[in-house]
Amino acid sequence: MTAERIIKKYPNRRLYDTELSRYITLADVRALVMQGTAFRVLDTANDADLTRSILLQIMLEEETGGEPLFSANMLAQIIRFYGGTMQGMFAHYLEQSLDAFARQQQHLADDLGTKPLELIGRMTERNLELWANAQKEFLRAAGFGHGESEPERKGE
Repeated sequence: MTAERIIKKYPNRRLYDTELSRYITLADVRALVMQGTAFRVLDTANDADLTRSILLQIMLEEETGGEPLFSANMLAQIIRFYGGTMQGMFAHYLEQSLDAFARQQQHLADDLGTKPLELIGRMTERNLELWANAQKEFLRAAGFGHGESEPERKGE
């Protein structure tokens, strides 16, 4: 078994799981994501990596199927970052934020059972700290100050 599961996408839009040696659906790919299985989707015609487009397709189905995760305003704000000078930094910021949130969720799941309300309160406080720190780093990297307040700089 390889470290990364390979799924091939054929011109007829069918997905073939090379590990299971059978065709699978987008729901099956979603299940792989939910299980944390590493995989890549490759186009059989030219070996192009289609993983992102398949993941976006799954997200689109999720967004149209029930309670959406992204509001129209949030999607518009994300779109505005495409092609701009901040695109790379925004992508990094968003990825780091989601990683931190996922780690906190895991810690909560590991600690759950003692005092759930206390844990949720601590997680909320920690989330606020992480978001504030991430925002400071994001603004610092964008050149909007170095964490110093204006009066402190004048006093130097």
